[in-house]
Amino acid sequence: MRDPGRLEALRLAGLTAAADPGMDRFARLVSRLLRVPVSLVSLLEVDRQVFPGMIGLSGPWAARRETPLSHSFCQHVVADRKPLILSDTRAHPRTCTSFAIPDLQVIAYAGMPLTDADGRVLGSLCAIDHRPREWTADELHDLEDLTAACSMELRLRIASELLQRDRDHAGILLRAAVELAHARDLTDLTRRLRRLFQGPAEPAFVGLLLADGQGLWRVIDPDDVSPAESSIDRLGRDAAFPSALAVREQRTVFVPDRAALVAGFGSEAVAGYDSLGLQSVLCVPLPNGHGVLTWCWSHPHVMAPTEEAVLTTVAGYVSQAVERTRFVANRLSAAEQLQAAMLTELPDVPGLEMAALYLPAADQDMVGGDWYDAYPLPTAPPAAPPALMISIGDVIGHDVRAATVMGQIRSMLRQASLDDPAHSPAAALNAIDKAIDVLPLGVGATAVHARLDLHAGRHRLTWSNAGHPPPLLYAPESGVSPLADHDLLLLGTSDDSSRHDHSRELPPGSVLLLYTDGLVERRDADIDAGTAHTASVLARHCDAPLPLLLEAVSAGLAEIPRRDDVAVLAVRVAQGGR
Repeated sequence: MRDPGRLEALRLAGLTAAADPGMDRFARLVSRLLRVPVSLVSLLEVDRQVFPGMIGLSGPWAARRETPLSHSFCQHVVADRKPLILSDTRAHPRTCTSFAIPDLQVIAYAGMPLTDADGRVLGSLCAIDHRPREWTADELHDLEDLTAACSMELRLRIASELLQRDRDHAGILLRAAVELAHARDLTDLTRRLRRLFQGPAEPAFVGLLLADGQGLWRVIDPDDVSPAESSIDRLGRDAAFPSALAVREQRTVFVPDRAALVAGFGSEAVAGYDSLGLQSVLCVPLPNGHGVLTWCWSHPHVMAPTEEAVLTTVAGYVSQAVERTRFVANRLSAAEQLQAAMLTELPDVPGLEMAALYLPAADQDMVGGDWYDAYPLPTAPPAAPPALMISIGDVIGHDVRAATVMGQIRSMLRQASLDDPAHSPAAALNAIDKAIDVLPLGVGATAVHARLDLHAGRHRLTWSNAGHPPPLLYAPESGVSPLADHDLLLLGTSDDSSRHDHSRELPPGSVLLLYTDGLVERRDADIDAGTAHTASVLARHCDAPLPLLLEAVSAGLAEIPRRDDVAVLAVRVAQGGR
């Protein structure tokens, strides 16, 4: 009873004569599965037993959550280090004089030992009936299973407390929580996982296998592939491997040395581990049968209790990261396909060069409403030079709905431009305003809509701006300036005023840059500073091929967390007009 190691384990568990939600949950499960009126998670201290988990007790015992040892059957479980199963405590010489019989009405008793990671018995998980009862094999099996789970909970609590005193292990958990939460995909998850572990006990190999209908498949880092990973990239669920066993039985499997591997597993497993120079392996199944995480060492390994708890916790982080990356991949795939389908392939127009850029938000779960468009207008007569309509816009929001609304607005804007005989950008935006007033789109948007005409060898730009950042124009004679004429109102804003067209001649060599606010907004600077920076980059790179110009104006965006997506459209008037 006074074993120092056992008492220290109790202290580390942090449980005493007070209600604990987790322990109460185990007591409820025992009561429900075994259909008993009383169930206790009983831990034995020096001179009393305490009930951090309890259901069914009444009166002062329920309020105190403790009894003296004179009322304890748990002390026999601890002393014997084995279950105590009694159909009638009054008939057993060891218990017939216990005050638990008259005071607590403990007539039938079934108690299983709760153990720490070193096998020390800390107490019991017990079922109690107020009348004689023959416990069935199924009932005792259920109680044994719940006791194993409750013991694991105690071990994790003890390990968690020990981790506070173990800087190396605490560092691993901290790094795991941060690193794994930022994994972009499964390959990146594996790569980050392998970088986590350092120090004398560093595993020689860390592997992740995920489950599907055919068995287990290995997540391979293409930058760090071992021969065994390439040759054994799949395992059947019934394979004689420690990892397959862990998934089949949904339990942690530890193989301390090569002798244990040879004795317990198949020749293919032994050959695979030998080819990697590995002798010891810990396999932790991911919850819900999703897969298994393996740590391997090149020498026989002694698994400390705190170490196993840390690695089990890391497996939990990995499981969460796997689910998140799969969810994001599925959602992002649909959203990216939608976004890509709505981004325009730029037309080939004599006398003009065009290039476009789209960058999604840094958050992988985001897809935005930024867009660009460019399309030629029908010519009349047919031999006349075609006019070009160009647009850029931003629908408020960052989700699939924003991308969907963006597609609707872009299509309506095209139709409005084609239906207007004068092809007035302002008239087209006015038509969109009226449509948004009628249709339940439910979001705001900004846009610049423009027409580029060629007359007498000279290009003229006519544009209308609905609350959007002003385009930048580089002209060889005057440098870079914003096309600042605009209407302040967002698209769809209720107002009786009409939108306006504005015109500007574009000499040969001019470069027009249309962009969304994600290009120029920064957390550490206002939008005017960002616009000025983009203008200076445009001035320096005005003669560069347009794809290189777009690289220059967007340089650095990949290095900062972007909350917004970015669309950019560049148009250059060729030297010599057409």
